[in-house]
Amino acid sequence: MGGAVARQARVHGGRGGVAPVERVAGEGCEGWGAVPPHSLARMVDAPGTYLAVGPRVGLRHFSLADAEEFTARARESRELHRPWLFPPCTPEAYAAYAGPLIEDPARVGLLVCERADGGGIAGFVNINNIVRGAFRSGALGYGAFAHAAGRGLLTEALGLVLEHAFGPLGLHRLEANIQPGNTASRALVRRAGFRLEGFSPAMLHIDGAWRDHERWAITAPDPD
Repeated sequence: MGGAVARQARVHGGRGGVAPVERVAGEGCEGWGAVPPHSLARMVDAPGTYLAVGPRVGLRHFSLADAEEFTARARESRELHRPWLFPPCTPEAYAAYAGPLIEDPARVGLLVCERADGGGIAGFVNINNIVRGAFRSGALGYGAFAHAAGRGLLTEALGLVLEHAFGPLGLHRLEANIQPGNTASRALVRRAGFRLEGFSPAMLHIDGAWRDHERWAITAPDPD
């Protein structure tokens, strides 16, 4: 989970405190064509479109209508994402992935949209395993797609997510579990103010094996 960021500081999802996206039958990415053109009817960069807005990106919820664009971006980003991240590459896999992010109150799925690109999907940041009560915590998973990587868009988006999580969502703590070799993802959360809290061997089963993870976390700032 956490996020994978790779070559030339290209950020793509890795393991960040949330259940990893596993390979599923029929999830092959080959032969699905190019990314469709953005629909202006679907996304207009206007006030009220986004949950949060930065200089270059806006955050909005997942929808099932995003399947075609999201999976096309995932297919073209396979080389960037592996071995850290396995986002859905087919409409069927996307429906299984996005459905809980849309319907489960213990999850919040946020698409990172590039405002200068007409709201095109540049990546995603998900808050999973949300626990309320005294804990008020969630676990992050995130990734940038290849066409948007290396430009700081996910860094900007993560800052917006922290503000949203510690503000409107009322959370106190966010976690990101990151494989030790995922150096770019570690750098991303460090820039955002996360602290390294520990190491857990064989923590998560990802791509057929139990993987070690570092545990990173951040807590909400004290109120003034």
